[in-house]
Amino acid sequence: WSPEKRSGTCDRKGHFARLVWSRRLVLVFHELSMTGAPISMMELATELLSCGATVSAVILSKKGGLTSELARRRIKVLEDRADLSFKTAMKADLVIAGSAVCASWIASRVLSHRALLKCDVLVSDQYIAHFPAGGSQIAWWIMENRREYFDRSKLVLHRVKMLIFLSELQSKQWLTWCQEENIKLRSQPALVPLAVNDELAFVAGIPCSLNTPSSSPEKMLEKRQLLRDAVRKEMGLKDNDMLVMSLSSINAGKGQLFLLEAAHLFIDQYPLQTGSEVNKTLDIRHDHSTLGVKHHLRGLVLKSSNGDLSSRDLRTRNSHRRKMLFDSQGTEEQALKVLIGSVGSKSNKISYVKEILRFLSQLAKLSESVLWTPTTTRVASLYAAADVYVMNSQVTDHLWFLIKLA
Repeated sequence: WSPEKRSGTCDRKGHFARLVWSRRLVLVFHELSMTGAPISMMELATELLSCGATVSAVILSKKGGLTSELARRRIKVLEDRADLSFKTAMKADLVIAGSAVCASWIASRVLSHRALLKCDVLVSDQYIAHFPAGGSQIAWWIMENRREYFDRSKLVLHRVKMLIFLSELQSKQWLTWCQEENIKLRSQPALVPLAVNDELAFVAGIPCSLNTPSSSPEKMLEKRQLLRDAVRKEMGLKDNDMLVMSLSSINAGKGQLFLLEAAHLFIDQYPLQTGSEVNKTLDIRHDHSTLGVKHHLRGLVLKSSNGDLSSRDLRTRNSHRRKMLFDSQGTEEQALKVLIGSVGSKSNKISYVKEILRFLSQLAKLSESVLWTPTTTRVASLYAAADVYVMNSQVTDHLWFLIKLA
């Protein structure tokens, strides 16, 4: 088995296969960047094809690097995102839209011209005339959890067959916003959390459908260790170094700057900067998003549940954290390294990247501990090399840390 030959891992006797066999589906991608929503939709399309479904992909923005990967997996991409895509969707058994950003495409199918103008969607009148309102076969898999995305999609939320969210708390948040706007949905939202695909599970030594007698989970764990050692050596990491990794588009919503500020507290001997130093170092401008500013303040001003922490308490806590980075014998301190991707992603926010670079330019010790990686769909080796995975939660937009148990 190899990723190049991968064409899905369908269990032909399973319920999913019986459900989608011979069905026609249209999947709507908001873009082709190597980030969460597009990759999730690509994996879904792969499994659908593997289980005997006919899949067509509508791409709203072709920016990003997944075009060749879609072709390799034989996922049919409709050249026209308007007329042809509408005709194909009307003949499909189900349409799955994979982001709140797909609101523009959905709106062009289910709203009147007057409503489209309110939604700031630019669609030619002929499409609305040829394809009247009808979202009864659209399942909308929403992966964002910020108010701006709700505002972009609220005019059509009640027109689709079903909304799908990643978590219960995300669902509750969107339902609260719907209640505030007096939006009544057609049905109760469903929950479909993201999962590790079999390719990653296979390499990680987790039991999956790709296992064979010659590639059992135990043997894959051994190979994974060899892969880990090789990749870490190529990165210049020592055996006792701790690698913290964040793979996503680089923007305030993902929180890479917050992660680096947290890393700075570990690496630097002084846990806090003064208020004047914060403004000087970070150069927070008035045009930054409130989320970005909130990340600055959260990372640099620590509070306990009982009130402000004293400088002495902070030094004590920082010392305790640093002791945690020692090896089992307590003789050699681990170096903390931070790997950030995805460099080159079309979803990166340039202003936010520049903000990160300014922050790092003021902190030489931290800057030496930061590694960068370009966009890629081949992430198994990176996950094998890392000790800690960091990702933003779709529940609260805070960062949460998943410590690897293997």
